[in-house]
Amino acid sequence: MNDYTGRVTPGGGPDVRELAHLTITKVAVDPKMSNNCYLLRCHHTGQQVLVDAAAEPETLLPLIGEAGLTTVATTHQHWDHHRALADVVSATGAEVVAGAPDAAAITDQTGVDVTRRLAHGDTVAVGDCTLEVIAIAGHTPGSIALLYDDPDGHPHLFTGDSLFPGGVGNTFGDKAAFAQLIDEVETKVFDRLPDDTWFYPGHGDDSTLGAERPALPEWRDRGW
Repeated sequence: MNDYTGRVTPGGGPDVRELAHLTITKVAVDPKMSNNCYLLRCHHTGQQVLVDAAAEPETLLPLIGEAGLTTVATTHQHWDHHRALADVVSATGAEVVAGAPDAAAITDQTGVDVTRRLAHGDTVAVGDCTLEVIAIAGHTPGSIALLYDDPDGHPHLFTGDSLFPGGVGNTFGDKAAFAQLIDEVETKVFDRLPDDTWFYPGHGDDSTLGAERPALPEWRDRGW
């Protein structure tokens, strides 16, 4: 849809983007944390994947609907990104995938087993569509981004809390973690993907790599 903006608020409706082979539905949950959740649906098979079961199963499960869910991808171990994981998995039977270094913490916090521990370069199927795993350490050791390289358009990247409009994710004053995060975002994302790559963060509005690229030196200099 040409009118997709990616601007959503907790308690408000979802925003839906129709690509040639994939539908992206973005919804915000929890007024305090305002987490973004993304439901991806393959047009050909109808199979669906949820990126971050962050909160509010009463919001997420009606979006998932009768089509069900094959997979929940958790972008990282922080509590605000998986509070609905147990309820969503219980209702749908979906497999759970996450970055390997964060998997044990996710299970400890949610009681849900991580079905598949992901490494850089692994893939997650959304029916006939494919998400490529980009491991980006720094915000957490096992943070991942998920890349859908649309064969009929530009790339789409789900970044969790590793990349936002205006900067990389919070590293909580840890200079080494910040250096790791900014290095990995630069080499694995900005050095590889084109300016028209649209990215979808774990909180707030979307952006494009082209809009953010000029600020990379400033982010590095300021140290956050």
